[in-house]
Amino acid sequence: MKLREMQLRVRALSEAEQATITAWCGSQSGAVRQRDRACIIAWSAAGWWVSDIARFVRVTPQVVRKWIKRFNAVGLDGLKDQPRSGRPATYTAEQIGEVVTAALTKPETLGLPFASWTLDRLAAYLAEERGLPIKRSRIDEVLIAEGLRWRHQETWFGERVDPAFAEKRGPSSPSTRHLLQIVS
Repeated sequence: MKLREMQLRVRALSEAEQATITAWCGSQSGAVRQRDRACIIAWSAAGWWVSDIARFVRVTPQVVRKWIKRFNAVGLDGLKDQPRSGRPATYTAEQIGEVVTAALTKPETLGLPFASWTLDRLAAYLAEERGLPIKRSRIDEVLIAEGLRWRHQETWFGERVDPAFAEKRGPSSPSTRHLLQIVS
């Protein structure tokens, strides 16, 4: 038997499967894993060798074979993630929505005495006002999963919260370089 005959190939694709695979391969907004798996199928259908596909996608040849075999057996549904073992999600979609909504709301509009959220402030607000006890680390995970970046230092954005900050801080350290003033 020739080596060429032993090469693992993807089965013939239907028109609908071909269109979906092409769309997933070109997607910039979808899941990266789904895009990579679709590209594995597309390149296999185009006649690429498993080793070449693996090198291009930066996975092992065993991973490429796994996805080709799963697609051949199940179709497009085979490219989706399977349920994993472990503890199920502890927060409902509504609770996640509450976290995101609260994070996007200015604290001042809620009658709170500060101008911006910190993870600790948001966790305290959600626990006390909304009855949703959630850890700050989980809030951070939720916001990142929703595509939101968390600001770590509120003083970098806009004016300082305390207008008398310079007076309270006192003079700068003697080792601090003084900025040159422009003379006109």
